[in-house]
Amino acid sequence: MEVTNAENQKVKVLEKIEEIVAGNPLADNCCPIKDIMGRFGDKWSVYTILMLGRKQRLRFNELKGLISGISQRMLTVTLRSLEEDGLVARTIYTEIPPRVEYELTELGQSLLLKLLDLADWAKQNSQQIMKARKRYASKGAPNTSSEV
Repeated sequence: MEVTNAENQKVKVLEKIEEIVAGNPLADNCCPIKDIMGRFGDKWSVYTILMLGRKQRLRFNELKGLISGISQRMLTVTLRSLEEDGLVARTIYTEIPPRVEYELTELGQSLLLKLLDLADWAKQNSQQIMKARKRYASKGAPNTSSEV
């Protein structure tokens, strides 16, 4: 019996998933994705990484101006988190007035490439997702008290 390309692809996908979630899927440390995606998987981190990738190096207020809707506090928290994870570098210039600039590190640049793939997917499928959301909303809100 010949294995089709689609079947082979499905096997590869399942093997990759098993490789990523190896171990007890309920354990806190089973999967590095859980911790890492939890840190930069929010919309502000993604926008921040995209804007730094677009402009290379930015000051705080320049970056804030490019990310619609973000508060000063949220941008500060986001930048600190990304810096802690080694995705963003913060450079302080000893001038008067002091100047601070942010840029993606090499690790941040590598993540940016993956985010661009995800952004392409989102852009290509946004209409389909919006239609699905409308269909779902037209069914009425589910009763969440009995669902888990």
